Amino acid sequence: MEPEPESRLDPRYSDEGATAASWSDAVARLEQAELFWLTTVRPDGRPHVTPLLAVWQDDALYFCTGPAERKAKNLAANRNVVLTTGRNTLHEGIDLVVEGEAVRETDEPRLRRLAEAYETKYGSDWHFDVRDGAFHGEGGEGHRAVVFRVAPSTAFGFGKGVYSQTRWLFG
Repeated sequence: MEPEPESRLDPRYSDEGATAASWSDAVARLEQAELFWLTTVRPDGRPHVTPLLAVWQDDALYFCTGPAERKAKNLAANRNVVLTTGRNTLHEGIDLVVEGEAVRETDEPRLRRLAEAYETKYGSDWHFDVRDGAFHGEGGEGHRAVVFRVAPSTAFGFGKGVYSQTRWLFG
């Protein structure tokens, strides 16, 4: 486990009396979040945003995608991504933004732990077998998914109600 990054409150975007959110609280929210929005960059420079599922494990977010899907094609050209999660409300909760590089995960023992984490978090509809460095769902080779790891390089927490902006910087 990496040391907890320093939490810095940006007073320009925070109410008077707001406090910085702790990274441990942010991690708990990342572990519990069901839906994330992934932003990638197309080869021609246009952004691409799509919802997906992700799990937090080993100080990183992990997501999977079919190797022929747009996000996988984008990652082949540019591995920089943003994962966003939060609440679709104005006056409560916290929105989290994780910036980092998506790196393909092929280590099969880790993939097996991740497959178990997906099924535990999302239920039996999200059962994956692991082989050849990828996830495999029901339906044969057409249901192959490559897995990516995103260790945060920078993260932000946007508190609502008492408005605040916390920034976390990593290594």
